[in-house]
Amino acid sequence: MFELNIKNLIGLLGMIILVSSWIPQTFETIKSKKCPLNINFILLYTFSSLLLSIYSLLIKDIIFLILNFLAFLQSFINLYVKVFYEKVKKEN
Repeated sequence: MFELNIKNLIGLLGMIILVSSWIPQTFETIKSKKCPLNINFILLYTFSSLLLSIYSLLIKDIIFLILNFLAFLQSFINLYVKVFYEKVKKEN
């Protein structure tokens, strides 16, 4: 059960700030259909966020789970654009 105390409040604040840092890049990627990030970085970040999401689920840490799932989702969007949209542009 999630209990709102100072420890969890610090975790929530950190989660909000960290996830917020990805939002401008993700919106720009979606808008331009172009991702300037290195493919190796995106692959590593996406895979590690997925693994940490699974780990968070196993240890039942809701803040860590939400943080890593949102990081996975945002990095996956960047990966999708990098792989599929940029590939289509190169073929045309």
